[in-house]
Amino acid sequence: MLPWVRSLLSLVAVLVGLSGCSSTKFPAPPDVAAKDYSYVIGAGDALNILVWRNPELSMSVPVRPDGKIAAPLVDELLVQGKTSVQVAREVEAQLSKYVRDPVVTVIVTAFVGPYSEQIRVVGEAAKPQFLPYKQQMTLLDVMIAVGGLTDFAAGNEAVIMRTAEGNKQYGVRLKDLIRRGDLSANVMMRPGDILVIPQSFF
Repeated sequence: MLPWVRSLLSLVAVLVGLSGCSSTKFPAPPDVAAKDYSYVIGAGDALNILVWRNPELSMSVPVRPDGKIAAPLVDELLVQGKTSVQVAREVEAQLSKYVRDPVVTVIVTAFVGPYSEQIRVVGEAAKPQFLPYKQQMTLLDVMIAVGGLTDFAAGNEAVIMRTAEGNKQYGVRLKDLIRRGDLSANVMMRPGDILVIPQSFF
């Protein structure tokens, strides 16, 4: 079974479980940022490929839905899941067949990131969506990006599903954070986190 399918099935289980609960049974997440995080490229990103002393080979390219790019003298290069430095070295290797000692720099100019690292917000957020993960991203940053909670949200029953830890679930207090300004409820996010905000039935 594909990892994203397992995540969705687990997400459904969380939503069903939360709908009948009056309080979360999950521990609070550790307030520690992801260590040694480096951005990796995903479908939908845009790359600026600069080839030193060869402006005719330099260009901006989109990362296609299959995670690949095509550029002058570079055909069908898979870049998804790699850093910009890794891609630059691979482009150099391909160009070296035609250009002597190519020096390549790759700059990411539009950020989407791979699905495995996106932050997903579902349920009773004002604007449920996915967000590219950013280093030092907090729960408060995520809630600002999605416009806060709806009037029907059970904010203090929200759960973070942490895919990096095998879909381990953590309880978070969004109502306290957003509507009461309790910054002790703010926690660090991790790449791939799924934030589930259930509906209040009271």
